[in-house]
Amino acid sequence: MHPLRSLGLPLFAAALTAAHAASAPESTDPDAAPVELPVFIVTATRTPLPAARAPFATDAFAAAAIAETPALTLDDALRGSAAFSLFRRTSSLTAHPTAQGVSLRGLGPSGASRSLVLLDGVPLNDPFGGWIAWSKIPRLSLAGAELVRGGGSAVWGNAALGGVVQLLTEAPTESANTVAAEIADHSTHRLEATATTDLGRDSALRVAGRLFSTDGYHQFSPEQRGPVDRSLDSRHQLLVADYSLALPSGWRLGTGARLFAESRGNGTDLQRNSSRESAARLHLAGPLGEQLSLDLLAYAQRQHFSSTFSTVAATRAIETPALDQFDVPASALGGALVATFTHTGGAVTSAGTDLRWVSGETREDFLFSAGTFQRRRFAGGEQWVAGAFLAHSQPIGPTLDAFLSLRADHWSNGAGHRNERSRTTGDTLREDRYPDRHGAQFSPSAGLVWRASDSLRLRAAAYRGFRVPTLNEYYRPFRVGSVATEANPELGVETATTADLGVDFTRPGWQLSAGVFETVLSNAVANVTLSSTPALTQRQRLNLDRVRSRGLEARLSWEPTRALKLTLDYLLSDGTVRRASVAPSLVGKRLAQVPRHNASLRADWRWNASWSFHATARAASAQFEDDENRLRLAPFLSADLALVWTLQPGRRVTLALEHLASARIETARTADGLVALGPPRQIRLGVAQSW
Repeated sequence: MHPLRSLGLPLFAAALTAAHAASAPESTDPDAAPVELPVFIVTATRTPLPAARAPFATDAFAAAAIAETPALTLDDALRGSAAFSLFRRTSSLTAHPTAQGVSLRGLGPSGASRSLVLLDGVPLNDPFGGWIAWSKIPRLSLAGAELVRGGGSAVWGNAALGGVVQLLTEAPTESANTVAAEIADHSTHRLEATATTDLGRDSALRVAGRLFSTDGYHQFSPEQRGPVDRSLDSRHQLLVADYSLALPSGWRLGTGARLFAESRGNGTDLQRNSSRESAARLHLAGPLGEQLSLDLLAYAQRQHFSSTFSTVAATRAIETPALDQFDVPASALGGALVATFTHTGGAVTSAGTDLRWVSGETREDFLFSAGTFQRRRFAGGEQWVAGAFLAHSQPIGPTLDAFLSLRADHWSNGAGHRNERSRTTGDTLREDRYPDRHGAQFSPSAGLVWRASDSLRLRAAAYRGFRVPTLNEYYRPFRVGSVATEANPELGVETATTADLGVDFTRPGWQLSAGVFETVLSNAVANVTLSSTPALTQRQRLNLDRVRSRGLEARLSWEPTRALKLTLDYLLSDGTVRRASVAPSLVGKRLAQVPRHNASLRADWRWNASWSFHATARAASAQFEDDENRLRLAPFLSADLALVWTLQPGRRVTLALEHLASARIETARTADGLVALGPPRQIRLGVAQSW
C-alpha cells in the first residue's frame, strides 16, 4: 500500500514539496542532474493519484514557486495559471471582499464563486456569500496548491462545478522557524512568522501569524477623482495554530485553529468594511490494514462582516450614506469521511460522505433621509448540503487508465426570511417568511488516460457539477451607487455539464499540454438588468436557461538548462448566453467579466546558488462590465519582476517590482463613464530568515 494513501493530505503536501524541490538545483552547478520524484495530485479524486493517471486538467504549484513569484498576494500568484482569475481584475490587496470570487476557465463571473476553494480539505468559500478571503491563508506554511479545472465536482459536490482550488499546508513535525518582512510603496508593510516546536513523542505544534497594512492607492485617475475620494487602504491580522500527533499503527491526528481580523477602506470616508473570523478543524487519518485507509475531517467556522456604502454626486464632491450593513453573522459546520482501498495491480477505490451546514443573516440600515437611515432590514436563512460519492481508478493494461465516479447530493434551504421595519416608528413594513426548499443532484464523472508512449499522453473526461445559490443571492438585495440589485428566493440550482479532450507531450527540456473543452451551464445565476435610467439601474438575480462556454487551453514549458525555465499559459474562453427566457435580449451576449483571451508567461532564471531572477507577465483581452455588453473594459498587459539573493541557507532578500507594463488596468466602469483602475507600479523589498 502506498504510504500517501494511508496518511492523507499532510504527507501528500510534503511529497508535493519534495517532488518540485527535486527539480530545482541544489548546488552551484546549474546543470547538475536532479533526483526526479513522481508527482501526485489529490484534489481531482480526493485521494493521492499519480499525475500521469489523472484524466482532468490540473495545475500544481509547489511552495517554492509560490514563494518566488513577484506577486504580493496569494491570489495574484495563482494567476500563473491562465485558467485562474478573480471576479474583477484587482487582487485581494485592495478589492472589496465580496468581489473576490474565483473563476476557473471563465465560468464564475460573479462574487459568488462557481469554484470551490479548499484549505487542507476545508472550504474557504464564505458561508453567506461564497466569496474568498485570501488574506486569511498562512503563506509561510503552504506546501503547494492545486487547480483542477472543471473535474473536481463529481467528488467534491456543491460549488465545484467550475473546478476546485486546493491549498495544502505542511504538517508540523520538526522544530523550525521562519520570519519574513516586507516593505513597499504606499506605506505597505508585512510581517509574517511561523514557529514549529517538536514536543516529543511524535507530536509538534506550529504557530503562525501575520500583520499586514497598506495605505493603498486611488482607484480613479486624477482627472476623475474628487474631494471625497480616498485611497483603498487595508489592514489585517492573522493567527494560526496547528498541532500534529502520530498515533499507534500509522495513524495521525491533526488539529488547528485560526483567528482573523481585517479592516478595509473602499475609496471614500463613508465606505469601509471589516471582517472577524474564528475557525477550527480536526483531522484524523490512518490505515485499517494493508490496503484500506480512512480519512476523517471535521470543521467549524464563525464570522462577522460589516460594510458601509454611499452615493457619490457626479462632481465627486459630496457623498451621502446609502446603506450600513452593520453586521453579517455567519456560521459553518461540516465534516467528511473518506475510505480508500488500494487493490492489487494499482486500482484504487474510494468512497465517502460529507456534509456542510451554513447559516447567515445580513443586518443593515438603508433609505437614508433627513440625516438618518429610515429603515432596518434583516434577511438570511440556513442551508444544508450532504452527499456521498464512490470513485474508482482502474489501470486497463500497461498504458490505459480509466476513472469513474458517482456522487449524489441532497440540499435544503430553511428559515429563509426578510424583515424590514421603520427605525423611526418601529413599525413592521415587511415580514417575509420563505417556504423551505430542497432538492437532489446527481454528479457523475468519467475519464480515460492513454499513455501512448513515454512522451505522449492523451486524456478525455466528461462530468457534471452543480451549485446551490448562496444565502446572499437568495435573500439579500443590495445597491452600489446607482445600481440596485434585488434578491430572488426562487432561484434554481445551477448545473454544468462539461467535456474535455487533452494531450500532454513531454520531451527532454520541454513540455506541451493542450486541450479543448465545452461546458453547458444551465440555470446560470446572473444579475439581469430590468430597467435603466441615468439615475438608477434596476437589476435582479435571475436564472438564465443556458450558457455555453467553449474553449482551448495550452501550456508550453521550456527548460533549455537547469538554470532557466520559461512557461507560457493560454486560455481561450468563449462564454455566451444561448437561451434566456427571462431576458431574451441577452441571447448571444458574452458573459460579463470574462475576457475571451487570457495568457500568462513566467520566467525563472537561476544564475547560481545565490542569485535568481523571476518574471511574470499577464495579458487579457477586453471584457464587459455588465450583462448587456455595453460597458467595455479595455485589454491589459501587466508584468512583475523579482530578484532573489540567497545570502546563505535560510536567509533570503527579495527585490520585487509589480505592474510594470501598464499604468492603467481598467477594473470597473459605470454607465456615466467613471472608470476604476487597478494598482499602479510598486516596488517591494523583503527579507526572510529560517532556522
